Amino acid sequence: MTSNDLIHEKVQERYGAIASGSTSSCCGETASDCCSTPVQLYEPEMLAGLPVDTVGLSLGCGDPVTIAGLQPGEVVLDLGSGGGIDCFLAARQVGEAGHVIGVDMTPAMLEKANAAKTRMGLTNVEFRQGQIEALPVADNIVDIVMSNCVINLSPDKRAVFGEVIRVLKPGGRVSISDIVTEGEFSPELRADLAQWAECVTGAIDVELYTGLMREAGFERITIVDKVAAEDIVERKEGMPRVYSARITAYKPQSA
Repeated sequence: MTSNDLIHEKVQERYGAIASGSTSSCCGETASDCCSTPVQLYEPEMLAGLPVDTVGLSLGCGDPVTIAGLQPGEVVLDLGSGGGIDCFLAARQVGEAGHVIGVDMTPAMLEKANAAKTRMGLTNVEFRQGQIEALPVADNIVDIVMSNCVINLSPDKRAVFGEVIRVLKPGGRVSISDIVTEGEFSPELRADLAQWAECVTGAIDVELYTGLMREAGFERITIVDKVAAEDIVERKEGMPRVYSARITAYKPQSA
């Protein structure tokens, strides 16, 4: 089993446990912005009408739906859709003429999301099992890709951004909330798979993050520090500043 496979296994194990109720947080015992409650992340009126268990499975670090500026009729892809909260919020904005695809690798999360979708009677949302490094989505069909505290969990972020640019239509955009760093983790901390699965040690330096996006072909990349002048995790020896950010970018029109 490769190191990437081990990371996927650890992350899937963690989020499967969250979906089943075996553990209650994506962040273990360490308090961080990745553990923010839905009330902190979203405007309260956005959550009205959503199933309680869907809201309870919100494990993000921001609100990519609001910064996405979604329009009726758009096709949306959510990377690491979990219990489906961002998909359901997006579905309201794109309407019946639009379509929302959620991709997640954890069967227990997909089961929860599909059950909520059925209860809500939604017809413009679907969930697919897959890894974000190899998306089960055709080329050039998506208007906007969203992700909420997920890309940091991937062991191959270069592949993720390559897949995202592949599935986007020319001129398509991304709306991401994610954990990034200023500086690098020590090799010892980077090897801690438990903290990787807890939204911490899988995060990479913001300059490397944007560099991978440019390498994939993105332009007009904007990153806004969401946490003003304070760390969101307890600092340890060998740990850089870790913070959540709002990230937007575009696929070139000519691509």
